[in-house]
Amino acid sequence: MLKINQVSTRIAGITVLRKIQTEFKAGSLLAVVGRNGAGKTTLLRVVMGLIPSTEGTLEFDGDDITTQPGYMRSGLGIGYAPEDRVMFPTFTVEENLRLPCDVLGLSKAEIDHRLERTLVVVPQLKEMLPRSGSALSGGQGKMAALGRALMAGTRLVLLDEPFQGLAPVLANQYAESLRRLRDMAPELCVVVTESNRSLLRDLPDDTLTLERGELTHASDAAGAH
Repeated sequence: MLKINQVSTRIAGITVLRKIQTEFKAGSLLAVVGRNGAGKTTLLRVVMGLIPSTEGTLEFDGDDITTQPGYMRSGLGIGYAPEDRVMFPTFTVEENLRLPCDVLGLSKAEIDHRLERTLVVVPQLKEMLPRSGSALSGGQGKMAALGRALMAGTRLVLLDEPFQGLAPVLANQYAESLRRLRDMAPELCVVVTESNRSLLRDLPDDTLTLERGELTHASDAAGAH
């Protein structure tokens, strides 16, 4: 699905990602773990088109999207939930969820269908729909951000540090939502970043480690021992 070929990124003259080489495959739940500052957020932003890469290429279904702007990547079916959630405070939760699809110009019937599916995956959102985006707790905001990412992400969903700061009850609900998502959309690729590997429990199919901007696969590290 998405191939990341020798991608490097510099921000303010500092190299943040160093020749990242990996593939996000359809039907997998991948974890990217690493300490704060390792480059996890930057990697997702590069994939989403929010930060340019300084070298390397990104291929989505064989097409080069390296220079494609972020809004066009959403049109490919890529959804993104940033760590800081970014809910529009003057919109209701439902309006926040519908917004990416409205921007993409989808029909009302298609948006309604996606919202219905999202509420099955994240049932906690049903009672939040009429609330203002500013009326959510931090944990509720993360659930809403997951829902919004699912509205756009029909092929690939990027979740940045979703478990950080969640109370245990909400963390369990979030994990259950990801399990439901896997059952409902087995062809979807979900990428989750996390600094605390233990929070991911048994969710990932594969784990990648990002350290000082360099990416290693768990299988590579095991083979080195």
